[in-house]
Amino acid sequence: MKRLFLLFICTASLFEGQSQQLRTPQPSTTQTLKQDFGLGTIELTYSRPNVKGRKIFGDLVPFGKVWRTGANNATTITFSDDVTIGGTKVAPGKYGILTIPEANEWTIIISKQTNVTSPSAYKQSEDVVRVQAKPRVLSSPKETFTIAVANVSDTQCELQIMWDNTSVSLPISTEVDSKVMKQIENTLLKDSRPYFAAAVYYLENGKDLNQAVAWFDKAIEQNPKAFWIYYQKARTLAKQGKKKEALEVSNKSLELAKEAQNEDYVQLNLKLQAELK
Repeated sequence: MKRLFLLFICTASLFEGQSQQLRTPQPSTTQTLKQDFGLGTIELTYSRPNVKGRKIFGDLVPFGKVWRTGANNATTITFSDDVTIGGTKVAPGKYGILTIPEANEWTIIISKQTNVTSPSAYKQSEDVVRVQAKPRVLSSPKETFTIAVANVSDTQCELQIMWDNTSVSLPISTEVDSKVMKQIENTLLKDSRPYFAAAVYYLENGKDLNQAVAWFDKAIEQNPKAFWIYYQKARTLAKQGKKKEALEVSNKSLELAKEAQNEDYVQLNLKLQAELK
């Protein structure tokens, strides 16, 4: 009898140990995404519930109450660089995203609180910025709650919140030009002197093209066989209306690209030359 009892205990302990190791799918899965933006990054962590045939806004997610904007844990967003939201400059750091949905207008909140999972835990005094946003009806409903960083450019993006048939967007901007110009000013005083990168920035952002050409020349002195530098210099000359000079520089780029067997730049130069003729 004693042996049977010990066997029962051992068997029960074995099953208990196995049950503790059992893993099942999360009802609301967690997603972390990271998006390069401006000179920094945006990192977002949130949980993703499903509709599952339920009425969402105005029912499961009540109107007029603070919502953690997801499920399970609080939704957080981290900026590695300064951004501007709703006219307010937001310093680098980790913040909570909270919303107050309404039928015709949402309030989107960036908060210093990063652990709010219920309305009672929310403190308005910790708000960094509040933005009003008009909800729109999605053409294709989202079964799984989704937050995305969309329409990303050098200085602008949108944080899109989508679930069921509703979407709201939060515009985010960042200042790039003054920071890049300061980097150019500082780095050109050092031995490395990134002439090529500085010149391309001037070319692509409508700055002093004469200065860009001068920097391309400096970059060519550093690397005389760099066909890509000649090509960008030719583009700059073409933008200045100096077609003859642009053709000459493009021919040099073409020659060096063929020598390096770089078909991409061969084709880029042929296309540029066709536009100049």
